[in-house]
Amino acid sequence: MQDPEILARAIPGCESLEKIGEDEYKMKMKMALASISGSFEGKVRITDQTPPTSFRLIVEGAGKIGFVKGDGLLNLSPADGGTEVTYEGDAQVGGTMAAVGQRLIDGTSKMMIKKFFEKLVSV
Repeated sequence: MQDPEILARAIPGCESLEKIGEDEYKMKMKMALASISGSFEGKVRITDQTPPTSFRLIVEGAGKIGFVKGDGLLNLSPADGGTEVTYEGDAQVGGTMAAVGQRLIDGTSKMMIKKFFEKLVSV
């Protein structure tokens, strides 16, 4: 889950993920929210690592339509011959994207988190 190739394939809309430092990556992604869409550039950082039980994933990006910040603590535990992943986190958006309404943003955030984990399972 901390491999940049796997993260790039799992993060919805991620077009590239390039290592720029220890556990830090430059990211390019596209995002769509209702009728608003655009490209973002930003960073993905992996922090607070406690192998093999947890780590924090921080995603920050900005583009013409606003900014997005996400922070999630992922907890891993053995389960039925595999690994169960639970998370707690927060996402913030601003700019033009924030104008579409908090309810829509909350729903989109949950959908993106769900897609992340679905893609992660299939990678």
